[in-house]
Amino acid sequence: MAEKKQTKYKHTTIKNELGLHARSAAQIANIARNSIGTVWIQKDDEKADASSILDILTLACPKETNITIIIEDPGDLPILNAIADLVDSGFGE
Repeated sequence: MAEKKQTKYKHTTIKNELGLHARSAAQIANIARNSIGTVWIQKDDEKADASSILDILTLACPKETNITIIIEDPGDLPILNAIADLVDSGFGE
């Protein structure tokens, strides 16, 4: 019997003045590339692979955009928390 995926997620808001731009997308992608499963960034009904800078940029997230970070593997909880903390910190900007 196949093991069922246990999706977990966190909601957060883009806080930095420049929004989710190339440098901040690269920071997210660098964290997400260490995941076991797929990590997603969702804005409204659009989802992007968090390990892809270009995918993240297609979401066009200016300051004050609400996003959801989603993991498909419970082993990626540290990745989920790290990305949420990064966004909450304004990407150190």
